[in-house]
Amino acid sequence: MTETAKTFRIGGETEANRLGYGAMRLTGQPGNFGPYEDWQSGLALLRRAADMGVNFFDSAWAYGPETADRIVGEALDGRNVVIATKGGVDKPAPGTIVTDGSRDTLLRQIDKALVNLRRDRIDLFQLHRVDPETPIEVSVAALAEARADGRIRHIGLSNITREQLDRALTVAPIASVQNRFNMAETDAEALVDYTAGKGIAFIPYGPLGANPMQRGAKLAPREALAWLLKRSPNIVVIPGTTSIAHLEENLTAWDLV
Repeated sequence: MTETAKTFRIGGETEANRLGYGAMRLTGQPGNFGPYEDWQSGLALLRRAADMGVNFFDSAWAYGPETADRIVGEALDGRNVVIATKGGVDKPAPGTIVTDGSRDTLLRQIDKALVNLRRDRIDLFQLHRVDPETPIEVSVAALAEARADGRIRHIGLSNITREQLDRALTVAPIASVQNRFNMAETDAEALVDYTAGKGIAFIPYGPLGANPMQRGAKLAPREALAWLLKRSPNIVVIPGTTSIAHLEENLTAWDLV
């Protein structure tokens, strides 16, 4: 029996532990708007995750907005971990989503994310959502520009179709895809396999079936995470939690793989 690999090389070079952490919950409530109410506990949680071997942390401009990037940056400043964030979506008010994948907006958000994350270069910067007013080729070209000048290491895409991925690949190498996928919601099955064949990381959001705007998971954490880890070797899982106890429980999912 072949042992399941515990790491995946994003972009073929950046090694990430396949059981990571998603920072969306480290924001204000309701609606993931504003800063996390217990900032010091959030810092302790992120540092505990890193101490336990988590080395892949996923955030986004829209979480807060910006406040998730800031808490991740403060907690992990100086640590040798892989940090991913996203851009092209803003949240000016709770429940209000603004999509803007234009070149100027993406480059502005990258520059601010570098400050918020306290990094000289962002390991993985993902287009959070395709802007219906901006061709995906234009958005990816902006990210390729930031990659060429050293502001980001790898380009990722989120909430996309296979056709959009193929279009993006004509512009630049794509290191990751982040779509909703879990053992109860399997619409992305074919895309998981397609990305695996191309050596692209697949980062399933909602791994426990939770509503993005609410706390609480529908699926049993260890079983759901183990299912994803076994499903395909290119899957990097990013369960989010605000509890150190739940964090530690999530990390035992490998025991079931």
